[in-house]
Amino acid sequence: MAHTGTHSLGGNRSFDLAQFLTVAGAGRRIVHCDPKGYLFSQGDSADSVFYLQSGRVKVTVAAANGKEATVTLLTVGDFAGEDSLADEVRCRSTTVTAITPSNAMKIDRNEMLRVMRDEYALYDLFMSHLLARSIRTQADLVDQLFNSSEKRLARILLLMAGFEDSRDPARFIPPITQETLAEMIGTTRSRVSFFMNRFRKLGFIEYDSRIKVHGRLLEAVLLDGIPEHGTQSLRIPPQSDIPQNRSIAKIPA
Repeated sequence: MAHTGTHSLGGNRSFDLAQFLTVAGAGRRIVHCDPKGYLFSQGDSADSVFYLQSGRVKVTVAAANGKEATVTLLTVGDFAGEDSLADEVRCRSTTVTAITPSNAMKIDRNEMLRVMRDEYALYDLFMSHLLARSIRTQADLVDQLFNSSEKRLARILLLMAGFEDSRDPARFIPPITQETLAEMIGTTRSRVSFFMNRFRKLGFIEYDSRIKVHGRLLEAVLLDGIPEHGTQSLRIPPQSDIPQNRSIAKIPA
């Protein structure tokens, strides 16, 4: 999320970071995407960076044979298309599609580079974003290599719900299809359906038209407490045994 307020530069003027990221101006404009609309598509010219003001989008990549995979989900405060700032990048390598109605600030590449050179506030925010993205990508890779499909699904649900603590109240996640979840964890839609039904029977989630995630799922993932297939019982450990204030992105493999 962007910091609010003004930031002095050179002692004779101020830069309003929040205004830069929310109000259209030179070299930047606000774009709106309805669900299934595109911020940009793979192969487009890499000429701008997007800052997500509202909604949620997914980042996908397509192979030459047409097979598509979901790389990650982005939410408010995230940047998209940041690889356009690299000199050697000329075309988009991914597609960014809205999952929910979304607004984003589209910032021309040259304007983004100019302001980052002059304004430390934007530079710091952008570098923090890149570091967080790098950590998340590494965690996703470890998750893909070492965890089961079921545990990967649990982690995705917790990330989408924004859980930081198992004592947090149950939260709804943005609308998402089982097909998209299957793409993200590398399995089939039927397996996702099977896991979701198990999670519901275990009291980890509720869903009808929308999915609600409970803190019990975070407890189970942190303590490797998801029961084996064929059993529906789960021992909830004492609160003192549950790690507190643990980011789901740092869950060990």
